Amino acid sequence: MAMTTVFPVPALNDNYVWVITDDHGHCAVVDPGEAAPVVEALRARNLTLDAILVTHHHPDHQGGVGGVLKYAEVPVYGPAAESIRHRTHALREGDVVRLDTLGLELGVLETPGHTAGHISLYGHGLLFSGDTLFAGGCGRLFEGTPEQMMQSLSKLTELPADTNVYAGHEYTLANLRFAHRVEPDNDALSERVEAVQALRARGECTMPSTLEEELRTNPFLRSGVDAVRRNAEQYAGKRLSSPVDVFATVRAWKDAS
Repeated sequence: MAMTTVFPVPALNDNYVWVITDDHGHCAVVDPGEAAPVVEALRARNLTLDAILVTHHHPDHQGGVGGVLKYAEVPVYGPAAESIRHRTHALREGDVVRLDTLGLELGVLETPGHTAGHISLYGHGLLFSGDTLFAGGCGRLFEGTPEQMMQSLSKLTELPADTNVYAGHEYTLANLRFAHRVEPDNDALSERVEAVQALRARGECTMPSTLEEELRTNPFLRSGVDAVRRNAEQYAGKRLSSPVDVFATVRAWKDAS
């Protein structure tokens, strides 16, 4: 298999469009919310576009699909349960996206919570999690329930610990600063905050992270940890009887912060 690399194209205010490419100049793009910077990046690198992948229906993740298709008419893969403009291939749990020119196979995981039909894509140690799992956080629950989102995140954490996580936004520093409020005595989290602050001070992307790193520092994956539960209970002013209650409280706390 050709060597696969992934690089970000900043778009809109804080989105990343991920470009998956090989050493032969073929590529696929994930969640093109804006066309112009994507087309500019592909032209600058003389890349041949083979596919567009979309994780969910929000405009900042699919708004640029039409413009990118003017650069190259290619298949558009997206969740079957959502309205994705220009979609040619509807994806459901267990489907596999085979990108033969890239030697790449990405499995489809249904990860509702942020939206009702959100999907994530995994293969070759790469996870494209859209707005389900962020570096240090998770997406807001616009269309789903805390139970759904927690189940979706649990599904992702069953992947190998060294999986590289590519999320849809540069929210990492804000997420980790909030996480530190939830779990102030977490040494791994304190170290991560310092590292991410240094990256952002240089204007660099904070991803990929790894699932192992997320499990150590992301409060939305740590509802069963005593310190997270205690601080969530202090915020809520009541006892929280289950990990889902802890998760929902931390999500509400983040929304209000």
